[in-house]
Amino acid sequence: MSETRPPTANSHRTGKPATRKTPAKKPPAKKALAPTPENLLFDRDESWMRFNRRVLEEAEDETNPLLERVKFLAITAGNLDEFIEIRVASLLQRIEDGFDHPQRPDEEGLTLSDRLDRLSVVLHNFADAQCTCWNRTLLPALAAEKIRILNWSELDRRARAHALAFYESEVDPLLTPVTIDPSHPFPRVLNKALCIALLLRFKRRSRAIPRPEAAALGVVTVPRSLPRLIPLPAAEGGFDFILLHNLIESQVGRMFRGYQVLSHAAFRVTRNSNLYLQEEESRSVLESVREELYNRRKGDAVRMEIESEATPEIVERLRANFELDPWQVFRTDAPVNLSRLMGLPAQVRRPDLKYPDFHDRLYRLAPESANLFDELRNRDILLHHPFDSYATVENFIESAAADPAVVSIKQTLYRTSQDSPLFTALTDAAQSKEVTVVVELMARFDEASNIRWAREMEDAGVGVFHGILGLKTHCKLALMVRRDPDGIIRRYAHLGTGNYNSVTARLYTDISLLTARPEITSAIQSVFRYLTAESDAGSYAPLLVAPLTLAPAILQLIARETAHALAGRPAAIVAKMNALLDPATIHALYKASNAGVQIDLIVRGMCALRPGIPGLSERIRVRSIVGRFLEHSRIFSFQNGGQPEVFCGSADWMQRNLFERSEVVFPVDDPALSDRLRNEILAAYLADNTKARLLQPDGTYTRAPHSAPAFSAQDHLMQIAKAKDSA
Repeated sequence: MSETRPPTANSHRTGKPATRKTPAKKPPAKKALAPTPENLLFDRDESWMRFNRRVLEEAEDETNPLLERVKFLAITAGNLDEFIEIRVASLLQRIEDGFDHPQRPDEEGLTLSDRLDRLSVVLHNFADAQCTCWNRTLLPALAAEKIRILNWSELDRRARAHALAFYESEVDPLLTPVTIDPSHPFPRVLNKALCIALLLRFKRRSRAIPRPEAAALGVVTVPRSLPRLIPLPAAEGGFDFILLHNLIESQVGRMFRGYQVLSHAAFRVTRNSNLYLQEEESRSVLESVREELYNRRKGDAVRMEIESEATPEIVERLRANFELDPWQVFRTDAPVNLSRLMGLPAQVRRPDLKYPDFHDRLYRLAPESANLFDELRNRDILLHHPFDSYATVENFIESAAADPAVVSIKQTLYRTSQDSPLFTALTDAAQSKEVTVVVELMARFDEASNIRWAREMEDAGVGVFHGILGLKTHCKLALMVRRDPDGIIRRYAHLGTGNYNSVTARLYTDISLLTARPEITSAIQSVFRYLTAESDAGSYAPLLVAPLTLAPAILQLIARETAHALAGRPAAIVAKMNALLDPATIHALYKASNAGVQIDLIVRGMCALRPGIPGLSERIRVRSIVGRFLEHSRIFSFQNGGQPEVFCGSADWMQRNLFERSEVVFPVDDPALSDRLRNEILAAYLADNTKARLLQPDGTYTRAPHSAPAFSAQDHLMQIAKAKDSA
């Protein structure tokens, strides 16, 4: 289990030694809950950890298929990796840079060191919960289904022979064992690379080792290119595996001949993965990002995970090498790097232990429409992915690329899949029409692929831009200009809440709007001019555009609802998003609640707002849905005195989205589509009593009350899609 040692305020670091140590201190006690300026908002990092805990609950939930539960556990590990290398690393960096002063009063007045002290305990407790889930819940359940993860000592003769043959042919040629001595310094361990540390004793005296009785340190890096779970021969109906690092550990004597192996342990180091760009000194943003990607792989160490059975000498020597404080060492009796368990379900042919297959619904054109352009001249199209097929969006862009009547295409790209058909469509279209793409190079952890896309598209003749300096381009827009058969030039557009990525479109819930409405398509053109030339149109109505108009527009919409409530008119807000952190927006919601506005918030992840406090937020309810699909859509509904308005878009209610990114939120004006958003989609999430958790005033989440019949929003929406498809 993890080694739970609290940090000290003067010893947090990102790889540089602390100047002095102070005695360890306990995390500060939480203040009594009351609607005072000291605690109007929850801490964002602790709120994020509560979200990851809700994902872990899905791994623990026996009503979920077993192999899907393994996936949920792997997802928590991947989530935690990113949290450590970005958020925790950022806290450490800011402390080291001298910004360890009290935070805003509405965040309890804690210093960064105070917050990190408290967060470290949460992190270790969560790591312990992951181990418990694997060892006490999932491993026994897998074994009961004849799915076994075996140690080398548990293999029979046939399994050992198979494993050794794999080792000889696939593993051994990739290994580079290193012994640390004066002529062999400690190797550079890459970010999140699984390694094996060994204590070695040389069997004979050597000039290089003046004290052969002293233990030397050896290191072997586990190849990333190989699967972490190696399949073995198994009894009929069974599936046996050995972990790759366990197989390598069984053969360490062959790699370090002449040494006695005293002990060994698998470990992994997580490094600071924030990009620190000096854009004004770079030839281009692309070159700056490329250089920083290289630096990311060798950033300062932030965390070390190591097997719980590692000897104190191995732990201490590694800790000193990576210049980590004791709290940054996480001992684990589960596999180091649980995220690699994501590959297990694909290796086990047991459909009964997975979610049933779901086939999304392909949009059907009206009989009078020859193509999507005909359809859009008559009506808007609203798609709710993955229940509605993402192929409709791809068909829209591919049709535009192939249609000689389309004279120009403009599109934003934030994240896309490796084999995206959109990339091929855009590069092919550039041979005969004007194609402009705004690529966000700093989409976290997708920078390398985006750099490759950008260069290949430029080589194909696409006009590639990187948005506004200092702002991430996060909006999801595509704009086509077409000369229609009647000779009129018209614009057609796609606006979305999710990325142009066909892989995640099958896993994330998102909204797409396809439209030819002149007021919207004209505004989109103004947004593209802003992104490529920083030409500010002044007004982008009816779109809400960050960082220009979105933040004040949200406050205005909330204030309008407040005024309706005070005047006795119908007033309510239902908002679905990934995160709610912006203090100004939260305080506006508090004010609306006190005025009588009923507010229902569906917030998947971080939520700093405290609901249900008398005199502050008693009319605000917050729920989080964690289920088969990742909830990613942003939908904002305002009752507006009985004339409801609904918006969708790419932005959460966070300061980074409102002020540090290029975002677009768009209205859905068609009455039928607006009704679908409010009464089919949002209503389903508000009725969920199976996967919903309700945020309590003290920051904890509780399961929605179970009442008959059980109702899962995602299951319900799948059934609706199935019924529409068969109609």
